[in-house]
Amino acid sequence: MLFLYNILLIIASQIVKLLAFFSPKIKLFVDGRKTVFETLDNKINPEDKTIWFHAASLGEFEQGLPVMEKMKTKFPNHKIVVTFFSPSGYEVRKNNTIADVTVYLPLDTKSNAKKFLKLVHPELVFFIKYEYWPNYLNELKKANIKTYLISGIFRENQAFFKWYGGFYRNALKTFDYFFVQNENSKSLLQRLGFNNVKISGDTRFDRVVAILERDNSLDFIKQFKNNTITIVIGSSWPKDENLIVNFINQTNGSVKFIFAPHIIKPEQIQELKNSISKKTILFSEKDNRDLSAFDVLIIDAIGILTKVYSYADIAYVGGGFGTAGLHNILEPATFGIPIIIGPNFSNFAEAVALVHQTGCISVANQDQLNDALSSLISNEDIRNEKGHICSTFVQMSKGATDVILKHITIP
Repeated sequence: MLFLYNILLIIASQIVKLLAFFSPKIKLFVDGRKTVFETLDNKINPEDKTIWFHAASLGEFEQGLPVMEKMKTKFPNHKIVVTFFSPSGYEVRKNNTIADVTVYLPLDTKSNAKKFLKLVHPELVFFIKYEYWPNYLNELKKANIKTYLISGIFRENQAFFKWYGGFYRNALKTFDYFFVQNENSKSLLQRLGFNNVKISGDTRFDRVVAILERDNSLDFIKQFKNNTITIVIGSSWPKDENLIVNFINQTNGSVKFIFAPHIIKPEQIQELKNSISKKTILFSEKDNRDLSAFDVLIIDAIGILTKVYSYADIAYVGGGFGTAGLHNILEPATFGIPIIIGPNFSNFAEAVALVHQTGCISVANQDQLNDALSSLISNEDIRNEKGHICSTFVQMSKGATDVILKHITIP
């Protein structure tokens, strides 16, 4: 099976190179891997001690960040190496300050895995949440390098638990230890005979709790808000935006709205702006303007949404009307803000929990969205109650990083 996997991988790599001529994102995926080995050779010396973290994309990087920070403190003489699979993660966090080296993960061929491990020669390896690359994992096992899965989550419908999943189950055998988010994940692994499992919880909670300790002030947001009830629409997609815009255009009350779209292509941003009948300004237009005079602000930039949430009275988090996945609800939750999401959230444990606890409201159509927003806008007590549920949920769920760190040692 591994032989067939390697053949298919070679074929796929050639197809991807062809697709790169037609897709800017795939071009980043291909071009970004061309200089990985050169970068590693230049930045890591043979005598360096290293710890390797692999994140599929941006969300997994943020999930692993608390562990990276603690490992950097616990082992200050080790270099931190971070790899990404996806351009959407690498391009945003390639200049992060926690890692000594940040690169794309070369494709999972046997030769790439051998060359990568020779250059990086890690003492510890952490795969974050998921992604199981057989050749890398096999080479790590052969080299007797401690390999951990952190914030792992497993579900019954995954290939590991199917009759045909032997190839995937073999990949799991290469891990020294699994730190999983919940009891169900632990039970599924134990059903396969893995007892090297511990429920640590989700390190994302530690990440968002730490946000409260930093300076989240943004003077331009304070000016725009102007002591007015403000709704932040974070990581929105067109379906989310259409519903919110319909609400905005029929609202007469004193409420302000801040959009931070998931996609910030100029043509889509302009289309969003043109669809709004209220007085609207873009982040890129804010200089030398009286922002307090506007009703809607559109953030056509990346990297500031978390701080923007700190000014929200209500948050709407996008992605719940599509198939790409619900975006991060823990960031607004940690600020004690009531949250509204779309109907597709069943694969996100934190959303399921907060909807059950009523801190988060799921809506499936325009009428439900209108009712939810109107209720939260008009009733401060309801806003405060739901916001308190959200912040308490985050505070009660922290601590996964410490559970992991207690288990990790370097000989």
